[in-house]
Amino acid sequence: MKVLVTGATGHIGTVLVKALKKRGDSVTAFVLPREDISRISPYCDHILYGDVRDLDSITIACKGIDVLFHSAGIIDISGTAKGRMAMWDINVGGVKHVLEAVQREQVRRLVYISSVHALPDRPRGEVIRESRVFDIRSIRGAYAKSKAEGTRCVLEAVKTGCDAVIIHPSGIIGPDDYQMGHIASMITRYLQGALSCFTSGGYNFVDVRDVADGILKAQELGRSGESYILAGEYHSVAELFRLMKELSGSHKRLTCIPRWLALAVSPLALLHYRLWHIKPLFSPYAITTLASNSNFSSEKAKTELHYHTRSFRQSIEDTLLWCQSLMKKHHNTKNMP
Repeated sequence: MKVLVTGATGHIGTVLVKALKKRGDSVTAFVLPREDISRISPYCDHILYGDVRDLDSITIACKGIDVLFHSAGIIDISGTAKGRMAMWDINVGGVKHVLEAVQREQVRRLVYISSVHALPDRPRGEVIRESRVFDIRSIRGAYAKSKAEGTRCVLEAVKTGCDAVIIHPSGIIGPDDYQMGHIASMITRYLQGALSCFTSGGYNFVDVRDVADGILKAQELGRSGESYILAGEYHSVAELFRLMKELSGSHKRLTCIPRWLALAVSPLALLHYRLWHIKPLFSPYAITTLASNSNFSSEKAKTELHYHTRSFRQSIEDTLLWCQSLMKKHHNTKNMP
């Protein structure tokens, strides 16, 4: 098939492009101008530059395409007005442009990568399953609201004949995160000895490679208009660091600070990140997320898509090895004569 992947240089996009090429598809990557495509170009038949905020460029990219995998999106936990505006423009406005382009060019199927954050909150302890109702008034956080509204737009398009399947991944972990998302940044700083503390809480983590496999199965087996949660298992932050310490052989001791204290100082942490141009690790939204209900059920995906996941330990071990390899390459490059 001829497939198009938006957000192809992102974590999910990079792994998805590799999986599609392995499957034998003709892969076109849709990326922003001046993006580094060196990691994905060996697996792509075509590279197109554009922006989902530009209707013309995404419409041109859709010409002759059988399936569009829409993974382009932005997560901004800085809490700034600029960040909130960018998320709405890309996560909502971009989705609307994709939907219009898909229908104009008669793309056979759209697979939209949403997020578990788009799902309505449930009281702690209750199981969170797929939903057909996405009302931003019942969703907390700018990122979650933007993904909920984008998901609602896709469901509305299905009513008018668009063949679309929706995917809700939980917290993504795993190798090949060249844009250094939250977990990759945290692991790298841990390996560098730049972390001294962590906070309590935890989340439901899933390996990016399992998500990519689930996305392919959703494209093949998913029912139009249906959504599927691709989750893994809940693990505490303390457990994550214990595992990293064991696997890396590190002797560094970290201090666990109470969540209330972490929340209180998080605005100062954000100021520190902005001043030093560092990707934020601690923010009010991130800390609140670690205390939220993440009891997501993937039973529907397991039943209909034959979705399965690898062990958390394997995911962390592979991510550690990848981060160490990347750090070594950067060190060698820096010391080249």
